[in-house]
Amino acid sequence: MRLVVDVNLTPAWSPFLIAAGHDAIHWRDIGALDAPDSEIADWARREGRVVLTHDLDYGTLLAVTRATGPSVIQMRVEDVRPATVGPALLAAIQTIERDFDSGFLATIDPRRHRITVLPLRS
Repeated sequence: MRLVVDVNLTPAWSPFLIAAGHDAIHWRDIGALDAPDSEIADWARREGRVVLTHDLDYGTLLAVTRATGPSVIQMRVEDVRPATVGPALLAAIQTIERDFDSGFLATIDPRRHRITVLPLRS
């Protein structure tokens, strides 16, 4: 999976995801740290990347705009370090890669994940 890691997550996510076979880059390596979510989302859409975030605002952004992309994976946990939630995220990515060809919003926590096809209803 091609991912862009949002600024609210540690840059340690990129090497973790790369080691698991994914193409991942942290936003700090390509854009301003104070970039609005809409800028990151637009870039991800153009580049065919999934946004990995701890920010719930992306769901609102997708719903309000009725966008079909970019796809977003949002983590709903307090401790968002790869060592803590990484295995749950990798399991969810396997499901997503197998079952979803179109845009999605995935919500991940250590116990379960929920995936909704885009566009979202506001």
